[in-house]
Amino acid sequence: MLSAREVIKGTARFVAHLAAAPFVASFTLRAAIVGHDRAIQSSTQLLALVPGLTGQYIRRAFLTWTIAGCHHTAVVEYGTTFSRAGARLDEHVYIGPGCHLGLVHVEANVLMASGVQVPSGAKTHRIDDHLRPIREQGSAERLVRIGAGSWIGAAAVVMADVGAHSVVGAGAVVTQPVPCRVVAAGVPARVLRARGERPARAV
Repeated sequence: MLSAREVIKGTARFVAHLAAAPFVASFTLRAAIVGHDRAIQSSTQLLALVPGLTGQYIRRAFLTWTIAGCHHTAVVEYGTTFSRAGARLDEHVYIGPGCHLGLVHVEANVLMASGVQVPSGAKTHRIDDHLRPIREQGSAERLVRIGAGSWIGAAAVVMADVGAHSVVGAGAVVTQPVPCRVVAAGVPARVLRARGERPARAV
């Protein structure tokens, strides 16, 4: 038998899907004209402005229908936008305020603090030919994977995979893959220690 809490949450999810339906319809129409990525970007910019718990429920309902995957337990906070419809959010993911997500798979139980940027890999723009404008050189986008149980600190920029159960420090710039179960920080980010080890004492 369902508890009262489960009934209330289920009802809230249903109402959120009804509220999100016009946005989903608009997205579907625009995606057919300008493509899924452009459509998801403009839609999430608008929905990012809805505050509080209401915004969380409506954003999640919308993303369930429009990106590659969004589990019903994922939380996406105020001010967060998406630029790629191929993004995926697994169960119990938390995306903090003001994040920007490109082509990324955020695995289960990941915590992402505010202002995190996850572009679609490190080569969203090719720069090899110095005689041609960068905008004409295309891109080499790739899926970035944030491993299950990881924590990404505020204002980090993640351009490479992060292993499961790792910590990326605030303000870090991840340009190379981060292994599992480590603490990484800095610009560019480097592994400081394995999780479970005591930090080295300053001399």
